[in-house]
Amino acid sequence: MNKVITDGLVLTPPPFSAGLNLWSREDGTVGSGSYGSQPNAAYVPADADFGGCLELLKISSTQKLRSYGETPIIPGMYLRVTARVKAISGSLPSVRIAGWAGSSTNTNVPGVTQVGPSVALTSYGKVVTVSAIIATSNRTGVDMAWGTTPVYGHFGLDLTGSNGGVVRIDDIEIEDITSAFLRDLMDWVDVRDFGAMGDGTTDDASAFDAADTYARENEVAVLVSKGTYFLNTNVTLTSKVRFEGTVTMPDQYRLACTRDYNLDTYTSAFGDEEDGFRRGLQVLFYYSDHSVFDLGGRRVILKSPVDVAAVSGLTTLVQRRVLANGMIEAGISTAWDDETATSVATYTPSSNAFRLTAVANVANIIVGSRVTGTGVGREIYVMSKDVGAGTVTLSRPLWGASGTRTYTFTRYKYLLDFSGFAKLGRFEIKDMEFQCNGRSSAIMLPPAGIGNIISDSTFNKPKDRGITSIGEGCQGLHVDQCQFLSNEQPARVQDRTTIAMNINANDPKIRNNRIVRFAHFAILGGSGTILSGNHFFQGDDETAGVRRAGVVFTSTNVKTLVTGNYIDNCYIEWGNEHDSEPEFNSEYSFGGLTITGNIFTSSDTAASASFVVIKPYGPGHFINGFSMSDNAFRTVNTNIDRVDTVDTTFATLDFARFRNINVGANAFNGVNQITQSPVTIQHDQNTESNTWVVDTGGYLPFGARARNLSALTTENAIRNAANATDYSLPYAETEKGTNSRMVNLRWPQAVRGRVQATIRCDNPN
Repeated sequence: MNKVITDGLVLTPPPFSAGLNLWSREDGTVGSGSYGSQPNAAYVPADADFGGCLELLKISSTQKLRSYGETPIIPGMYLRVTARVKAISGSLPSVRIAGWAGSSTNTNVPGVTQVGPSVALTSYGKVVTVSAIIATSNRTGVDMAWGTTPVYGHFGLDLTGSNGGVVRIDDIEIEDITSAFLRDLMDWVDVRDFGAMGDGTTDDASAFDAADTYARENEVAVLVSKGTYFLNTNVTLTSKVRFEGTVTMPDQYRLACTRDYNLDTYTSAFGDEEDGFRRGLQVLFYYSDHSVFDLGGRRVILKSPVDVAAVSGLTTLVQRRVLANGMIEAGISTAWDDETATSVATYTPSSNAFRLTAVANVANIIVGSRVTGTGVGREIYVMSKDVGAGTVTLSRPLWGASGTRTYTFTRYKYLLDFSGFAKLGRFEIKDMEFQCNGRSSAIMLPPAGIGNIISDSTFNKPKDRGITSIGEGCQGLHVDQCQFLSNEQPARVQDRTTIAMNINANDPKIRNNRIVRFAHFAILGGSGTILSGNHFFQGDDETAGVRRAGVVFTSTNVKTLVTGNYIDNCYIEWGNEHDSEPEFNSEYSFGGLTITGNIFTSSDTAASASFVVIKPYGPGHFINGFSMSDNAFRTVNTNIDRVDTVDTTFATLDFARFRNINVGANAFNGVNQITQSPVTIQHDQNTESNTWVVDTGGYLPFGARARNLSALTTENAIRNAANATDYSLPYAETEKGTNSRMVNLRWPQAVRGRVQATIRCDNPN
C-alpha cells in the first residue's frame, strides 16, 4: 500500500530552496513564526554533501523546525520522516524528528508521542541521518503511535542540547512506507491501526468499532492481528473480519460478526471451538440480519452441557433461528454425570394434578429432572419449582401417586439444554449430529414454545435420552428425517433404559425417522400426532425374546394417525398413565387412533407377543373410534397368537361400550388368529335346529364381544327336517356364550343350512 502512488497524496514538504518562509520556527501552525528573514537561518545553495540546504544556528534550548504543510494521518498508513544533518561549527547538538499532532478541530492532541529518537552529533562535517515512523497503530517499529484522533501533522526536526552550534540540514523527506509493515496490497484494515492495544487488559471495543466503520465505508475487511483483545461491551462487526489474534469479553457481552457468522470465525475469535460455539450460539438469538448459525460441517467437542438460555442471556424468543450443519460431541468430563435427589412430597390431584406440594429439600431438585416413584408414569419431568412454597410443577399428571410418598428426581445432562427458557418457538436444528458417546443425552426442549423443528439430524449413542420435553415446548414439534442410534444396541430388550424422545403437547409431526434398539422410540402424551414413514426396531438376539413398546400413547383420546411406518420387533402401546384419575369419569375414553398402511414385523419372539396393546390404568374405559386397516403383520421363526391384546395389569376394558371400530383389510403372516371387525363368519348348520350358535372365536379385536349383527345372508336353501325349503328369517341374540363372543340365530322352526353372518364388536354409531 502506498497512498502517494494510489491516491496521489503529497507528503514531502517543500524544499528549502522554495523559501524559508515556508518553514516554521515554532509548531508549523497558522500564525506561528517562520524562518524567513531570521538572522540565525540561511539557505546554502551548494553544499558539498547536500546541494541546496538550510544552515541553522541553534539559539534555543529546543530549536524547532516544522513544515507549515499539513501532512494527512490516515489509519493503516505508515509515514517515515527522514532528515540528513551535519555539524559545521560550535557546540555539537542532538537532533530528532519531531511533529505536531493536529485534530479535526485544529488543536494539538495531547498525550501522544510527538518526538522521535534523539541522535547526538559527535563530529563536524559527518552526515547523520535521523528518522522516525508515525502511524495510528502501536505496532513494533512505530516511533510515534498517534491513534485515530490526529488527522494531520506538521513535521520537521528538533535540535536539543547546548546552544551556539551551526548545523546544515538537507531537505526533509516524508514517505509512505506502509508496504514495510504490510507485505502485500491488502483489502483490509487492522484494528491496531485504530488504536487497539491487544494486551488483554485494555478495552479495545472502541477501536474495533472504528475499524469496522472505516472498513464498511471503504469496502474492505477488518483484520484482528496477533494479540489478545479485551472487549468490555457488545461489539458488532458489520464488515468481513479475519482473526489472527483472539478476543476475550465478559459472558454477558456479545461479539456479532454479521458478515462472517459461522463457527470457523468464532473459533478463531475466541481461540477455542467450544467457546466459539457457545459465543456464536449466543449471538444467534439477538440479531435479525442473520438467522442461521452454520457450523460449516465442523465438530465441536463439549466439556459440559450448553445451557442455551444462560448462554444467550434470553428467556423468551419466538422467532425463527437455525442451528445447522455440524456435529457437537460430548467429551470426557464429569460434567455429564447425572444428579439425583430424593424427597418426600405430597400429591393431591384434586387440587392440582401437575403439582407436588410439601416437597422436602426442594432446593436440591434440579429443573428438568425425571421423576420416578410408585404411581408415576413414564417420562414425568420437573418443569419448575418454587423453593419458598416447597412445590414442584410436573410435566404431566401422576396416575397412581395420591398421598405422601418418596420420589426420586434424576437430572440427565444434555448437549443442548433449553430448559432455562420460559418460552422458545420456531427454533430449528438441521443437519446436525449429536454424538453423545454414551456420556450425555442430546436435547432438552424448553418448558414452553411452539413450532420448533429438528430435521435431517443424527442422535448417536445418547446415554439416557435423545429428545426430552419437560413441558409444552414440544407443541407442534417437527422431528423429520432423523436417525436415532442407541447406546444399548447389544443389550437385551428388557435391559434397555434409553428413550429416543418424549412428547407432552399436541400436534407433533414425527416423520421419516430411523430408530435403532432403544427401550422405547417415543412416549407421546399429547394428541393430534402424525407418526408416518418411520422405521423403528427394537429387537435383540434372544430366542423367544421379550418385546417392548416402540411407541407409547399415554392418553385416551389421542386424535392421531400412525401411517406408513415400519414397526419392527416392538409394538404400539395405548394407555392412560398420565391421567391423575385413570378410572373412567364421563370423559373421552380410548379413541381417535388410526393405524393404517404400516408394516409390522417380529422375529424370534414369544407367542404371547402382540403388535397393538391397550393398557388401561383404571376401570371403566372402552374404545370409541379406532381404525386399523391395510397393515401387513408378519412374524419370522415363530408364530404369535394374535396382533392385538389388552394388558389387564391394572384394569380391563368395558367391552359393552365399544363404538365405531373398524379393523380390516390387513394381511397376516405367522399370526395364529387374525383380527377383524366387522367380521363375516360362515356358519354351517348340518343338523336341524331352531337355534344356530355363530361363534366369532378370536376374530374380534382385543377379545371383544359380539355386540352387533350387521348383515346376514343365506347360501342356497334353508331346509327343515322334511327337506323342504324354509323361507323364514331368524332373529339374532348377540353377546352370548363364553366371553359374550357368540351370536344366537333363532329360527321359527328347526332348520339346517349355511349363512354368512357379519358381526361387529361395537355399535357403529
